[in-house]
Amino acid sequence: MEVENKRNRMTAAGLLIAIGIVYGDIGTSPLYVMKSVIAGNGGLSTVGRDLIIGAISLILWTVTLLTTVQTVIIALKATNHGEGGIFALYALIRKRAAWLVWPALIGGAAILADGTLTPAVTVTTAIEGLKGLEFGKGNVPVSNQTMVLVITIIILLVLFSIQRMGTSIIGKAFGPVMFVWFTFLGVMGVINIGSNWWILQALNPYYAIKLLFSPYNKAGFAILGSIFLATTGAEALYSDVGHVGKGNIIGSWPFVFVCLSLNYFGQGVWILNNTHMHSVNEINPFYAMIPENIRLASIVLATLAAIIASQALITGSFTLVAESINLKFLPRMNILYPSDERGQIYIPAINKMLGITTIALVLFFRTSAHMEAAYGLSITISMLTTTILLYEWLVLKQGHNLANLIFVIFFSTINILFMGSSLSKFTHGGYVSLLITLLIASVMVVWYFGNKVRDKNESGNAYVRLDEYTDMLTDLSHDDNYPTYADNLVYMAKVQYNKFIKREIMYSILDKRPKRARAYWFVTVNVTNEPFTAEYAINTYGTKNVINIQLYLGFKKQTSVNVYLRQIVHDLIKDNTIEPQPQEYTTTPGRDVGDFKFVIVNDVISPSTTLTSYEKWLVEARVRLQNLSPNPAQWFGLEFADTVVERVPLILGKQKTSRIKRVAPRDYSKTTINANKTAKPKKRGFLKKK
Repeated sequence: MEVENKRNRMTAAGLLIAIGIVYGDIGTSPLYVMKSVIAGNGGLSTVGRDLIIGAISLILWTVTLLTTVQTVIIALKATNHGEGGIFALYALIRKRAAWLVWPALIGGAAILADGTLTPAVTVTTAIEGLKGLEFGKGNVPVSNQTMVLVITIIILLVLFSIQRMGTSIIGKAFGPVMFVWFTFLGVMGVINIGSNWWILQALNPYYAIKLLFSPYNKAGFAILGSIFLATTGAEALYSDVGHVGKGNIIGSWPFVFVCLSLNYFGQGVWILNNTHMHSVNEINPFYAMIPENIRLASIVLATLAAIIASQALITGSFTLVAESINLKFLPRMNILYPSDERGQIYIPAINKMLGITTIALVLFFRTSAHMEAAYGLSITISMLTTTILLYEWLVLKQGHNLANLIFVIFFSTINILFMGSSLSKFTHGGYVSLLITLLIASVMVVWYFGNKVRDKNESGNAYVRLDEYTDMLTDLSHDDNYPTYADNLVYMAKVQYNKFIKREIMYSILDKRPKRARAYWFVTVNVTNEPFTAEYAINTYGTKNVINIQLYLGFKKQTSVNVYLRQIVHDLIKDNTIEPQPQEYTTTPGRDVGDFKFVIVNDVISPSTTLTSYEKWLVEARVRLQNLSPNPAQWFGLEFADTVVERVPLILGKQKTSRIKRVAPRDYSKTTINANKTAKPKKRGFLKKK
């Protein structure tokens, strides 16, 4: 509790870090929101004063309600030991009802889908500011969209390539860069507002509501799809609370909100002062309102902000996947820790998937205007699911009352309206966002419910007590009737409560041809929250050759089980816990440790499994996912060790006993002779009778 309170305190350094980490996505929204609004209403030359004031009012009140009220004021209270995000929220309430797993799975998948779209949209939009920009007299280095795509893809390739090295050094620059960015947004807004302070009428929500029902709004309710882009990234305020602290988010948000609001005001004034211009697809109000002598600097700054926003989404995706693995929503993956901070992680498989998908989206859509059609739909889904989970948390804390009911009805209605407007862009690219979300959600559903089906249908004797087999293992160890399988037979198997182990492990040793060894080792790897922990605990159950080892390794320590195990064997031989293993044939004189054979047991579905078609499909799909996951030997650091992966049949469901009836032997010889006598030869057309 003391650590959590310390993390939630507001500090100057914490405020700067929060500005750099949390607001990258929502901070780059001025690059494309107003551009999308005027494009959806027919272009720059067709918009009027009422439309612009109404659109800005919608933007401000959308951000106020969804970001300030729902996220900053309400959601930040629902933290799990200081951690936030949809999965942390689900962990708090999952015991309330089994169905809550569905909004958690769908919402998490939608946020991961957003992790592929945000880098594509923000970086492309930033680089499009270079298109047609003159350097000197008539020199236009970026003259067409193809050159924009090339620069964008190069930036994205570099961005995804450096993830392996960690972002601690780059992360230190995030805060100052984003502080400069938000200050720049606010200053540019104030400069363009100038004497036209009438734009502040947009603060009145009347104009927002009026716009939705006005004939001059050609897009109708579909305009909400563009307006919603202003609040994408609001979920980062909740998911990153564990990294920067609640107090720093609450303290920094007013500065960010004011700067964003001023910039939207400034863009609105510029648009109304320049409605005589045409070719709206070639004009971005954000860049157009900036004086030409600093436009190049603004593009560089916008690109840096876009990269930071993309970086935040990538690292956020890593964190989300790690949480998914802990909740058994996704299979175990190889997780690396580039820095000494527990939250700084790198997942190679996810980084590769994000990189390939993001670049594919850039090539598929080609322009930011087309990407904006796909952008936002996945976030409306995640916000709606978060609202449902937040309601359950409020009920858990406060019980059923009118305030909680108003909360869920009001915010669910808003989210459904935005989702409906985003779906209006379904055929223009929204289907891509939905498809990515469904693919990720499908993987989660298969893994989670496949495990549920397996656990539910496992027989009651799936686990056995290891201490009840120690005598049998000791006898086998000294039984000369069996050849020695290995001096040290090591099973990578989780021993629960220091004594319970899967029956399939004992089946592997005793039933699949008895495996004789001098010592039997059962190793459980526990990853701790400290970076460099390297400890172990043992239980020999009063024997000298059956050892249960619990390894406690820091998240920065390599999981090289074979290296640690050799040292442990030396330690245990030295203090006479186990018997020495002198080697007669060896290149190392005095060697007292024998060979090691590591066994990893994988399940395969037995033909005897009796499940419904749906349940069997789920379990089989889960096994296929397991086979696509990283090799367990690689995860345990056993790539170069003598490792055996055994397949053990997994029999699920209630087994029906079927018997075969014994009868007396039958003599078929007479039947065969009679059959031969009566059988007529087949006529062959090419044979002639002699």
